[in-house]
Amino acid sequence: MALETGTIRFEEEFIFNSRRFKLYTCRWVPANTEPKALIFLCHGYAMECSISMKGTGIRLANEGFAVFGIDYEGHGKSSGLQAYVPCFDDLVNDCSNYFKSICEKKENSRKRRFLLGESMGGAVALLLHRNMPEYWDGAVLVAPMCKIADDMKPHPFVIYTINKLSKIIPKWKIVPVEDITVLANKEPERRKEIQSNPLCYKGKPRLKTGVELLRISIEMEKNLHQVSLPFLIVHGGDDKVTDPGISKLLYEKAASKEKKLKLYPGMCHALTSGETLQNINLVFADIIAWLGDRMVVGSSRWETKEKASYDPHIHALQGKI
Repeated sequence: MALETGTIRFEEEFIFNSRRFKLYTCRWVPANTEPKALIFLCHGYAMECSISMKGTGIRLANEGFAVFGIDYEGHGKSSGLQAYVPCFDDLVNDCSNYFKSICEKKENSRKRRFLLGESMGGAVALLLHRNMPEYWDGAVLVAPMCKIADDMKPHPFVIYTINKLSKIIPKWKIVPVEDITVLANKEPERRKEIQSNPLCYKGKPRLKTGVELLRISIEMEKNLHQVSLPFLIVHGGDDKVTDPGISKLLYEKAASKEKKLKLYPGMCHALTSGETLQNINLVFADIIAWLGDRMVVGSSRWETKEKASYDPHIHALQGKI
């Protein structure tokens, strides 16, 4: 389905993953101009793209970017048990397959590729980069989940126990957590919007989902030094869902030559949607400015590709001299 509103065209489509689950995808693209780059959205746990990230899609499309989103298996309009993540790697692979199918279309072959991940989606974005280190031109990480704070890390015996239980009762909703809707969103209206959105999951995390999130967090903590793509981290100083101190750690440990960290005192977790309009505008101004800077500097990915195609020609000419 396609819907055009002034300068933006919104489109929806269902695709199938390798496990035959039907996945929902959507996009916001400039209606009257050629997109200047591609941005791929990775939403947070229990969230979805078409409503929760609509504001992000519209803002970035208005800036001339083509913006693509996908609801993970078990999330939003995609099929699967709601908020059930039996294997985080499958989730990442689904995103990778869909995003690559867009990037490798002929009309997109020379366009730059950016990831934008929020919360758990930040982990998805970093894993997409880890799987294909040279494929992406940069990432915007909004309050990313990339390590468990030391004071929240379960005891090894607890980890062992829940791993065993997850093999017996993987779908049970028994992981105790506070109401993330309240913790993440400062604005009451935004809380009401999420609570009334049937596409957003509001129950306790399922046991296997909790185990997978824990596994990925521990795994990522060990590999922060492998992050090498250009990135911008934006994180609220009063975030109670993901620790801003962990974003500082990622910034310090990452091997990336081009990296930037923006901390916003007094702001909470949902920086792009759950804050006051003034604060949201400030965050997006920083995101758009960073993307604009990345459009000015050269793309190492494209330069490497161009060089690879050019060198054989040079060698051939040299052989004739």
